[in-house]
Amino acid sequence: MAGLECFLNVVRALGMGSCITEVGGGSGSPPLVPQLNNLDSVKRRRMKGSSSFDYKVVPGRMFLNGSSDVASLYSKQGKKGINQDAMLNFCSKEGTIFCGVFDGHGPFGHRVAKRVRDSFPLKLIAQWDLHHKNKDGLSDHSSAAGSCNSDIGFRLADEKPIVTDNELGGTNAILTLRESFLKASKFMDKELKLHPDIDCFCSGTTAVTLVKQGQDLVIGNVGDSRAVLGTRDHNDSLIAVQLTIDLKPNLPREEERIKRHRGRVFSLRNEPDVSRVWLPNSDFPGLAMARAFGDFCLKDYGLIAVPDISHHRLTEKDEFVVLATDGIWDVLSNEEVVDIVASASQTNAARVLVESAVKGWKTKYPFSKIDDCAAVCLFFDSNSELKSAYATEELIPEASIDQSEQSPLLCEKGIGLDA
Repeated sequence: MAGLECFLNVVRALGMGSCITEVGGGSGSPPLVPQLNNLDSVKRRRMKGSSSFDYKVVPGRMFLNGSSDVASLYSKQGKKGINQDAMLNFCSKEGTIFCGVFDGHGPFGHRVAKRVRDSFPLKLIAQWDLHHKNKDGLSDHSSAAGSCNSDIGFRLADEKPIVTDNELGGTNAILTLRESFLKASKFMDKELKLHPDIDCFCSGTTAVTLVKQGQDLVIGNVGDSRAVLGTRDHNDSLIAVQLTIDLKPNLPREEERIKRHRGRVFSLRNEPDVSRVWLPNSDFPGLAMARAFGDFCLKDYGLIAVPDISHHRLTEKDEFVVLATDGIWDVLSNEEVVDIVASASQTNAARVLVESAVKGWKTKYPFSKIDDCAAVCLFFDSNSELKSAYATEELIPEASIDQSEQSPLLCEKGIGLDA
């Protein structure tokens, strides 16, 4: 508990503020540079038009390619335009860690992904604070939940998360985190809907996020990004354990909800294996996931932003967890991902994984455009001490990306949109 409180205090002080279309252009990510020990020496650059906040050097917070003592991050732009993937790793000195990957889609998907990356941790913290205030002062946690639900105005019948094999533990801290994830997600979607500068009508993002406190992992999943655990079996062989469910439209529970709200689920002839969500009377937008932040054109037709929550209690057999966008899982199996990460150094694990996925795209789908890829590899090492210094790539102003947003791209009319 002390670790989480320290984490919350640090983030409060900071004030941290696939897909349906193809947008933009550019080149891949530059290579990593050596670790920086003097954070004050890093040049700060103002990100004009950024969907998040001006760039700040924040000890323990990473959202660019690089590595720390406990995590490795890497993202590479594909061949579809602007890199719409975002990622985050944030560590407190006491050992509480937040990780996430976000896969944007639609004309402004890159802005939605960055906004969720920057805002969701704050909302999670706010809900945690609200719980403790109610516990210490109001002694009525349920009334706070009711107030939050009525304010957001979402249908409660749609907000029950899928029950997975990784059921939540019964401790108060874990249950509180679960409720905080659910409520933070509601507020996140509401913020996007009301955002004055980001058009989220047919743009959105997935999000798979993780909080590690001590030996507990609590994971929230919205969409089809994925979390996979690298662990040892009884024979001490390295195996992969999938911690999340890819929330695709053809999952029985997801499809039933979408159809109940008059949305349609079907695949195009030229891609029979990809189920998509469509409006009742129009072949639009063809979203290849059943849950997402944003995408308000579909929110009345079965699409929701409610995370599927799972809990995992770490053991001495567990070595690392990988959070990655679907650009990686489309070409690599869980087992292949775990083997690649295990064979690489911790510093370069995410980069090696992403580069392996890029090669996989070229081999398996030589006539398809390579998707954006992003990965966060979080390693479990009880002997590691969290430090504020971290390695990062040479900073590239996001202004060069955001300038493209001055020429809004319209969603093409409903057919053959890439996921």
